[in-house]
Amino acid sequence: MSDTRSSRSAARDDVPEGQRWSALMAKAQAGDKAAYVRLLGEISPYLRSLARRYVPTQDATEDAVQDILLTIHGIRHTYDPRLPFGPWLVTIAKRRLINRLRQHTRMVAHEVALEDDAVTFADDEVNLPDRKIHYLDVRKAVGELPDGQRQAVVLLKLREMSLKEASEASGQSIGALKVSCHRAIKALQRILEPSRKR
Repeated sequence: MSDTRSSRSAARDDVPEGQRWSALMAKAQAGDKAAYVRLLGEISPYLRSLARRYVPTQDATEDAVQDILLTIHGIRHTYDPRLPFGPWLVTIAKRRLINRLRQHTRMVAHEVALEDDAVTFADDEVNLPDRKIHYLDVRKAVGELPDGQRQAVVLLKLREMSLKEASEASGQSIGALKVSCHRAIKALQRILEPSRKR
């Protein structure tokens, strides 16, 4: 009996990757958890090799793979089992990788390298405490926001997601996110105003 099982397993493994993944996804959509776990395990090395082309470090690669897997998990119901799985997977993966690359590019574009010439005073005590206090004040203020506003600020301003991405991640409409973000910024200004006057 074990020989029969192993031959069935081997026969399934002989099926081309794309067809096997398509079958596993169809089973996963029908509620087969084991098929879903197997699918994620099988596509992860492929996604890792794809991510290496877009991201510079091993840690960034792993983060990108996790991001893609989370996206697949969130939209797995959109896959049509009558269509090939490979193009669906690659489209999602490339979109997530390109978005990560854009976020990284935006972040790098806003970073400014400080050199010794940029220091106003030679004493570190004079230059750094204001920045630390400001950062801690902002962090505390964001924590005081209502859940919806805090989520909007984190997704749109800190993680720099697009409105569409933030809407998918939060389950809120784009309009609701805009309103929450606007209210959050106004609330942060009110909360932080006393610390500006010090």
